[in-house]
Amino acid sequence: MFRTKRSVLVRRLWRSRAPGGEEEEEAAAGEPGAAAAAEARAHVCGGGRGCCPGKAGRGGRASAGAEAELKALTHAVLKRLKERQLEGLLHAVESRGAARTPCLLLPAKADSRLGQYWYPLPVLLCKVFRWPDLRHCSEVKRLCCCESYGKAHPELVCCNPHHLSRLCELESPPPPYSRYPMDFLKPTDCPDSVPSSTETGGTNCLAPGGLSDSQVLQEPGDRSHWCVVAYWEEKTRVGRLYSVQEPSLDIFYDLPQGNGFCLGQLNSDNKSQLVQKVRSKIGYGIQLTKEVDGVWVYNRSSYPIFIKSATLDNPDSRTLLVHKVFPGFSIKAFDYEKAYSLQRPNDHEFMQQPWTGFTVQISFVKGWGQCYTRQFISSCPCWLEVIFNNR
Repeated sequence: MFRTKRSVLVRRLWRSRAPGGEEEEEAAAGEPGAAAAAEARAHVCGGGRGCCPGKAGRGGRASAGAEAELKALTHAVLKRLKERQLEGLLHAVESRGAARTPCLLLPAKADSRLGQYWYPLPVLLCKVFRWPDLRHCSEVKRLCCCESYGKAHPELVCCNPHHLSRLCELESPPPPYSRYPMDFLKPTDCPDSVPSSTETGGTNCLAPGGLSDSQVLQEPGDRSHWCVVAYWEEKTRVGRLYSVQEPSLDIFYDLPQGNGFCLGQLNSDNKSQLVQKVRSKIGYGIQLTKEVDGVWVYNRSSYPIFIKSATLDNPDSRTLLVHKVFPGFSIKAFDYEKAYSLQRPNDHEFMQQPWTGFTVQISFVKGWGQCYTRQFISSCPCWLEVIFNNR
């Protein structure tokens, strides 16, 4: 029996649906002592929920009846698509978002019923191909590369599941395992001077408050860039500072059709096997985007990332939190309005050096803080420092 090309595409898409596997533990990333840490987090947080609650909610495959209903509904939706749309959707799904794929524009009012719930088509396709536990459109955020980005009530809406990310909801109150005093941010063996060179690899320790040589790039009146990015391996910076002018930047180790800050092209003298292992796990990396309400970070890799930012915390708190962001999730890592409100213009120390509130630190795969073997981000194998232009 001969199959049409359309039927073959539909079958391949269904086979490429997202598994409903159990939650990926941090031990999968090779974190020493991760099992004990996960147990401690589960005790503290009532089940070990991180800042991305949808990740922890996954169970096994759905029951046979629910699976059959989902299959019938998915096939009904896919059979309405044109062959070219099916090919684009398949390319997006099989590349896991690594390839640049076109928008899949479908009628915005075309909802589909699954069980007792009605799902908008973008949510349904995200549920099928990315997040089986997804329930509502408020749980996802559209990426800036999408034609539907920023449109309130379009007649056609993009249903490409890799043009959306999952929203990372911060815990309230935050778990105590991720807290650590601000006074402990600086390693005790680090001098109190800020490096002043932008050349490759000249820095051997973390600067006060996590800053690197932003003073060199932020000359008075300089508005050409909105941030600079420094890549570090443990206490050594690798490569030059990367100045960012475009509103969106991909930072990756290996990304098909990637255009941005490629960490895989940087020459590193670090011979540590752990550093090399973590570098290879960065994969598709992250996407850094300046939007109207702040700066968002989208985790495109297959492993968690960890973020520390002053604007993610309670303004009255004397501690900073490290937030874990799972693959496929987005988090608003920096809020300009909140950052300006936290400034202390009459503070002599603030006037003498760049303020740490305009920096964000991001580590790949490995976390840091009280519940990890690494107390400081300068002990993480691979991490980024994003320094925002506050002029």
